[in-house]
Amino acid sequence: MVRQQSQIGMADGTTTMADDSMLGEEASSAIRKYALQNAVEYNGNGKSGSVLGRLLSEFPELRSRAKDLVPLISEYVDDANLIAREQGLDRVREILEETNPEALNRERQKKRVGLPELDIDETGDVILRFAPNPNGLLSIGHSRGVVINSEFAKMYSGKVILRFDDTDTKVKPPLVSAYSSIEREFEWISGVKPDAVIRASSRMDVYLEHAEEMISLGFCYVCKCSASKFKSLRDEMVACPCRENGIEENLNGWKMMILGEIGEGEGVVRVKTELDLPNPALRDWPALRIQHTPHPLVGDQYKVWPLLDFQSAVEDHLQGVTHIVRGKDLMDSTRKQTLLYEHMGWKYPKTLYWGRVKLHDFGGFSTSSIRESIEKGDFSGWDDPRLPTVAALRRRGYTPEAIREFWIELGLTQKDISISMQTIDSKNSKIIDPDTVRRSFVGDPVKLSLIYRKDLSGIVEGVSMKNHPDHPEMGYREWGLEHRVIYISKNDYFEGIVRLKDFADIEIEGKNAIFISRERGESAHIIHWNSSDNCRMAEIMIPEDGENKIISGLIEDSEYRVGQIIQLERMGFAKIESVSNESGNISLIWLHG
Repeated sequence: MVRQQSQIGMADGTTTMADDSMLGEEASSAIRKYALQNAVEYNGNGKSGSVLGRLLSEFPELRSRAKDLVPLISEYVDDANLIAREQGLDRVREILEETNPEALNRERQKKRVGLPELDIDETGDVILRFAPNPNGLLSIGHSRGVVINSEFAKMYSGKVILRFDDTDTKVKPPLVSAYSSIEREFEWISGVKPDAVIRASSRMDVYLEHAEEMISLGFCYVCKCSASKFKSLRDEMVACPCRENGIEENLNGWKMMILGEIGEGEGVVRVKTELDLPNPALRDWPALRIQHTPHPLVGDQYKVWPLLDFQSAVEDHLQGVTHIVRGKDLMDSTRKQTLLYEHMGWKYPKTLYWGRVKLHDFGGFSTSSIRESIEKGDFSGWDDPRLPTVAALRRRGYTPEAIREFWIELGLTQKDISISMQTIDSKNSKIIDPDTVRRSFVGDPVKLSLIYRKDLSGIVEGVSMKNHPDHPEMGYREWGLEHRVIYISKNDYFEGIVRLKDFADIEIEGKNAIFISRERGESAHIIHWNSSDNCRMAEIMIPEDGENKIISGLIEDSEYRVGQIIQLERMGFAKIESVSNESGNISLIWLHG
């Protein structure tokens, strides 16, 4: 069957062949635009994969046709690059100015905001993975991997795999409860379920089979040298004696390892590489080691366990992972795995990196150290408000939208940066503020009698205040003043004139609050307060200076529900943790200002 083709002209008068049965004019114009745009960005050396990525981001319905689109896109890219080389980049810019001036805005951006386009191969597939070690629950740092990988999957109608890299039974043993908790946290942060969930420990036979195959092919060998001896030889770029063993001898050593006949530290499987590689860490790197420590899920069934670089490399290949997004500190892992892929004739995924992000508000926490501290009783659990964990953020009332916005806006910069939690706080505030009612809390309350002087009239029996200062449609709350007793915070107490928020100016004299006027005086300092007619006991937990401080006081009476976020007047946001069925007392946890 002869395909129907027509010539679609570039803006400078040149033409390229396009399959009309595949594309409409809108998609064809988009290819032309992205090809020209890419030529400008890459100085006349535009990339087809980048153009394909941008096209599929705009037209996800074309993903199934991605393979057929590649030749067509290549023609457009070649034409755009040719114009750039022969007529100059300014000519390409002129064409874009005439046809798609908005495409030049991308070039003019001085700083990229958000995620970059992915370079996609001819299959059009986008498969990513988030692979935590379940030796504990997720930290704020882990949330970056959840967000970036899941957002890329959304952008390209791709898939994201949640993989538990749980093959270290000794140094970082898995925490059984972490598996289900991490699944829930992944879905909470990303807003989607992973397309697949894999536990590496349940696929041990697969890794061991691949290891044996590689030994049989001569790519790997069993090394019984001590760690110190091998390092000395490696640094001198000298082969260890075990490297010269034949395949049969290596297979016999492998069998002994599998059967537990070789002790821990007495044997590893190494991947053969060039011995003169510039980076010593890459030379004959270790792929599998002996660990007799039982695994909490599979017990003592296995004596040999893969190291992460080997296990991850094999699993990425088997799952068809197309893109890996990881920290730049793992560049050596990329290099090791690439060497393994070259041995096997596999295609390595495209890899993107990010730099380190340090939060000023937290010290040097690691998952292992947090787990140890929890087990020692230093923290109440993974959701202790003092910890930099997703569980703690969720407990305090942070939204997943704020976390996603933070990481997406930061993008994939490889620069190491230090930031404050105030950045996330600000985003969270913008999200929750419009729907958050205001309530008054008085900590360390001081009781005052409201006094009306005889020469003043207009005794007030109640006060009406907006639930939200900017949204009158959210209604009002009414406070009674029948008993003429009010409470203010001990920190706000001083003898003089102050303004009770949304009520009146008063003058404090001893235990009395003398009413002056509903109108605000020019110099009256505003303080928050509560009426004895309309309040109940409450306490707030505030993580501060390494402690969970408890502040007791009075909160204005209202209908409260567990999990509700409220904004405390002149204090900030807090979340309702519990409401006593008997006393009605409220327990809150501090969110942020």
